Amino acid sequence: MSNNDIMKKLRVALQLRDDQIIEILKLANFRTTKTELSAIFRSEDHPNFQPCKDQLLRNFLNGLVLHLRGPKVEKTQKPE
Repeated sequence: MSNNDIMKKLRVALQLRDDQIIEILKLANFRTTKTELSAIFRSEDHPNFQPCKDQLLRNFLNGLVLHLRGPKVEKTQKPE
């Protein structure tokens, strides 16, 4: 299964639009455009198809964690 397939399945399963995916990527400090994003969702035989690189998928998953759970809260240590 390719990174493109994983992104397509996540988009469908979570019912995400392109602008929502871009916002999730921003949470992970990763910038992309709708044009670049639409290229990874095209079929492989389309002339404008682009393979989804590991960096994009990694940042999307990290941003998705922040989107669904919120930012990590640091616990303060209790004095002994």
